[in-house]
Amino acid sequence: MNVRNEIWQHVDAAKDRLVAMSDRIWGMPEVCYTEVRSASEHAKELRHQGFRVTEGIAGIPTSVIGEAGAGGPVIAFLGEFDALPGLSQEAGVAEHRPIEPGGNGHGCGHNLLGAGAMLAAVALKNWLAEKGLPGRVRYYGCPAEEGGAAKSFMVRAGAFNDADIAISWHPYSFWEVAPALSLANTRADFTFTGRAAHAAASPHLGRSALDAVELMNVGVNYMREHMPSDARVHYALLDTGGIAPNVVQAHARVRYSIRAMDLPGMLELVDRVHKIAQGAALMTETSVEMRIVSAVSNILGNEPLERALHGAMEELGPPPFDEADRSFAREIRATLSPQEIASVYRAVGQKQGDAPLADFLVPLDTPRKPMVGSTDLGDVSWVVPTVQAHAPTVAIGTPFHTWQVVAQGKTPAAHKAMIHVAKAMAATGMAAVTDPTLVAAAKADLADRTRETPYVSPLPEGVEPPLTMSVN
Repeated sequence: MNVRNEIWQHVDAAKDRLVAMSDRIWGMPEVCYTEVRSASEHAKELRHQGFRVTEGIAGIPTSVIGEAGAGGPVIAFLGEFDALPGLSQEAGVAEHRPIEPGGNGHGCGHNLLGAGAMLAAVALKNWLAEKGLPGRVRYYGCPAEEGGAAKSFMVRAGAFNDADIAISWHPYSFWEVAPALSLANTRADFTFTGRAAHAAASPHLGRSALDAVELMNVGVNYMREHMPSDARVHYALLDTGGIAPNVVQAHARVRYSIRAMDLPGMLELVDRVHKIAQGAALMTETSVEMRIVSAVSNILGNEPLERALHGAMEELGPPPFDEADRSFAREIRATLSPQEIASVYRAVGQKQGDAPLADFLVPLDTPRKPMVGSTDLGDVSWVVPTVQAHAPTVAIGTPFHTWQVVAQGKTPAAHKAMIHVAKAMAATGMAAVTDPTLVAAAKADLADRTRETPYVSPLPEGVEPPLTMSVN
C-alpha cells in the first residue's frame, strides 16, 4: 500500500467529527479575541482525540495548544477560528440573507481552517501511534488572525521556539501551495484631544479633534502619491466625538492599517503616518496620542516544504466535487462580477476557464500577480520553517470577507475541500517525521532567508494583546 494512503485513511476515519466541529464553529461566529465558545470547542475536541491541552498562551484566553506523542521532531499544524463583523448570512443560499442583521459571520472560512488543520494533526498523531514511531504532533488554535495578530504575540512569547516545521492552509478559490507573499502590517490608533465649546456662540474657544482626524486623513491621502505602489494604507473612524453638530468635538479617534512588502518598509510608513498625525494636531491646536494595536511581519517561503506539500497535492489531485457542488457554485458565481472572477485567475497566473469550482492544481512555479493581504502566519514563518496550502472551498472568484463566503461555509463542497487539504497537510507532516533530510533542508532554507535580516518582532516593547480591540 502507498504509505500516503495509510495516513489518508486516518483522515477519513476522523473526518466526520471534524466536519461537525467546523459546522458548529460556523454557527457561533465570534470576532477578534472574543472566541470563547469556539476555543472551547477546539480544546474539547483535542482532549477527546487524546491531545495534552494547554490554554491561555501568551496571555490570550482564547488560544489553545494540543500536543501528542513523544520524541522526534515537533510537527505543528496551525488553525484559526475567528469570524468577521457584519457578515451574518444563511448557509447554502445564493442571495444575501442575514441570519442576524449586523451580526458576525465566517467570511474568511476560519471555521474550516481550524477544523481542517486539526483533522491533519489527528491523522498524523494516530498514524504515528499505529506505527510506534517517535514524533510530537502539535495543534495550535490561534485566535484573532483578523487584525489581532495573536500569532505574533504567541511567537514573541516563545510558543513556537521548539517547533521543527509548521503547516497551515487557508480557504481559497484554487488548489495550490499558497505563494509566500503577504504584507507586513501595523494597526495603530490615533487619538486626538481638543477642547469642547459651543459651536455657534463661542466656536473660537473650541479646538476640534474631529477636524484633526479629517486633516490627518487628507494628509495620508496626499502621501499615497509618494509611497511604494505595493504598499497599502486604510483607515476606519472609531470615535467621531459625538453626534451633536453644535458642540465642538473634544475627542476623536481613527484606526490606521499600514502595510508594506517588508518590515523595514512598513516601519518607515508608520513613522510617516505618525508625522502626518502630529502635523494635523499642530494645525488644529489639539494633541494626539498614537497607540500600536497589533503588528505582523511579511511571510517567508520555504522551498523544501513547498515542494513536499505540492507533491502530496499533486498525488491527491483536486477535491472530488460532484455536479451538485458545481450547480450551487454556479449560483454563487451569478452573484459575482466578471471582474471578481477574472481577478482570481490573474492572481494565480492562469487562463480564465468556465469551471465553477477548481478542477486542477496550480503549478508550483507559475508566475503570478497575487492579491496580497496580511497574516500573522508571517511571524511564525520567520522562526519556524512554514508552508501553507490553499484549498477550493468556494466558487472560483468569490471575494473573501463577503456574505458569499459565509453562504458556502457549510456546503458539501467546502467539507470536501477541507478533508482533501487535511490529507495533503498530514502527508507533508508524515514526510517530515520519516525523512530527517526534509526538516534539515527546511531549516537550512529558513536560515538562508534570515541570515542578513534576522527576525525582530514588529510588536513594540510593552504592547500587549489587544483583548478588547473588538469592543473599543
